[in-house]
Amino acid sequence: MQLRADQLGAHLQRGLKPVYTLHGDEPLLAQEAADALRAAARAAGYTERKVFVVSGAHFDWSALLGAAQAMSLFAERQLIEIRIPGGKPGKEGSEFLQRYCDALSQDVLTLVHLPRLDRQQQQSAWFGALDSAGVTLRLDPIDRRALPQWIAQRLQAQGQHVAPGEMGQHTLAFFADRVEGNLLAAHQELQKLALLYPAGELSFEQVEAAVLNVARYDVFKLGEAVLAGQVARLLRMLDGLRAEGEASVLVHWTLASDILALHQAAQAMADGKPLPVALREARVWGPRERLFERALPLLATDRIAHLVESASICDGIVKGLRHPGWPHDPWDALRRLALLLAEAVVSPAPARGRAPLIRRLALEA
Repeated sequence: MQLRADQLGAHLQRGLKPVYTLHGDEPLLAQEAADALRAAARAAGYTERKVFVVSGAHFDWSALLGAAQAMSLFAERQLIEIRIPGGKPGKEGSEFLQRYCDALSQDVLTLVHLPRLDRQQQQSAWFGALDSAGVTLRLDPIDRRALPQWIAQRLQAQGQHVAPGEMGQHTLAFFADRVEGNLLAAHQELQKLALLYPAGELSFEQVEAAVLNVARYDVFKLGEAVLAGQVARLLRMLDGLRAEGEASVLVHWTLASDILALHQAAQAMADGKPLPVALREARVWGPRERLFERALPLLATDRIAHLVESASICDGIVKGLRHPGWPHDPWDALRRLALLLAEAVVSPAPARGRAPLIRRLALEA
């Protein structure tokens, strides 16, 4: 049984399952889910808690089995937590977890902590056994598009809210820009607002004055902002990545990979292959797939060729070479490349003047 993090509270009100598996790479959501489960376990009489950390290939799985089967002198029920930081229990651990799920006791509640798992790990026999025996929660970072709503829900939970309408959306968007990619810090900023201001409506000025810029950017999310034509966000991400000391070579690789994937997919479509097949051959899936589906019909062959040439020039610049007409600074060159790609994938709309603005920004880089 699989649940989202926001469904856990309602689920716990209906009772506990014997096994809960938490997997994902968002520490705040993992911590909150684990705390909620521990509180529910204590309320249900699971007063003794034992923690086992699976590290290395020499973990003693028999000790874990013995602990699960042993009766405590001080508590009738116990909570056992199994932490597997590497996400791979190994052959012995895989077999043990399957046997463990087949012999569950009603006096033992098991909580399994895992990092983010890939598709192969989620399709493994041991993970399937855990999922079948209880509840699985996938705890991934909050996407930028969903972040304003997440902030609004957290504000509501602490008795605060923003103004209705466009002004409130502007306030939430400002908040999201300040904390993107750093949910733990976002939680702290929300707590700060609860301490600084009483319950009720928060103005934009109050949020602007209180919320620090604690955003942390993922270089692999940069391509999504570029392909979506989100100019302000991509420029903010480039500045943030540079300030955080990210390698310019890695940033270039991210942008160049998208350009080459566009080139490969466009060639496949020119050969008569349908768009879904072309995207699979270019190894495009997930959120990028939707962005590529929108962008590819807008790109002429000469535009893609120009982007490939620009990526090649930028590659030389980040490696110390110079090129006439391009900035000498690697980050300025990356800024131009990102803006050129953003301009290319934006739907033509002369009335709005968006593409000409992006082109001017690129030329100024």
